[in-house]
Formats: sequence, C-alpha cells, structure tokens
Amino acid sequence: MQGTTEAGLETTSLRSLAEFRYQLRKFLSFSEMASERCGIGTQQYQLMQVIASTPEGKAPSISYVAERMVLRHNSTVELVDRAERSGLVRREQDERDLRRSLVLLTPLGKEMLQRLVQEHVAELAPKCDNLIQALQALQRTSAAGVTGALEAGVEAAEAGA
Repeated sequence: MQGTTEAGLETTSLRSLAEFRYQLRKFLSFSEMASERCGIGTQQYQLMQVIASTPEGKAPSISYVAERMVLRHNSTVELVDRAERSGLVRREQDERDLRRSLVLLTPLGKEMLQRLVQEHVAELAPKCDNLIQALQALQRTSAAGVTGALEAGVEAAEAGA
C-alpha cells in the first residue's frame, strides 16, 4: 500500500511541478516578447529591474547585479556593456571604493523600464490566480511528501523497536 501512496505522490508532484513550470514559462515567454518589442533583450530588462529595485535607492555594483541575476561577474560586465551601448545604463565609479563600478539607469532606461513594468503587471494581474494555484498545489505535494516521509520513518522505527 505504501508503494501506491509514494507513486501517487510522485505523480501528483510531477503534475504540480509541470503545471507550475508551464504557468511560469507562459509569463517568461510574454516577458521575452515584450522586451523584444522594445528593442532590448530580456536580460537587459532584468538588469534594469535589479538596478531600480536596489535597496535604499543606492546604485548597485556589478557584483550585486551578478548576484541578483545569478550570473558570473564577467557575464554581468558584458551585459552592462551592451546596456550602456544601448543608452539604458551608465557606469559611475564608487567614491568609497575606486575599484568598484556602480550601475545607474539613464533617463531612457527609466522610461523603458516604466513602460515594461506597466506592461508586465497588466499581463500578470489576470493570470495571478493560475500561478498562485499552481504554486499552492506544489506546496501541498511538498508538504504531503514530508509528512509521508516522516510517517514512514516512524513506522520503520516502531517496526524495529
């Protein structure tokens, strides 16, 4: 009987993961197309989001951007270079640490970011329920898996005692 429960849980987990990935991919696909319509890449849009959402309005360093975008430092430098050539960002030397470059949005970058954020929120708002439901289903299967594993461990301990 335990095998059936585990197989059922695996199937439920698989379906929950697949649905969550599908809902996420739909939004990411929209994001890619929206960025392309503005003449920029998705990573440039993400770069502008990271810069604009830096805590306390501080200009982020290349290292901070790399961490937030889950990119290598050298890939981030190349991304910032491309965005700078496109007029979306500019670099400024950190006055406290002259080895560091800070990245700031230009007026064009701010304008484009504002337009893209509005478009993304308008796209996401009516679809939030689907994404939330998919995430909650995944959360339920995860909780059921933990509960099932704990119950199996207790049963095994009791059998051995």
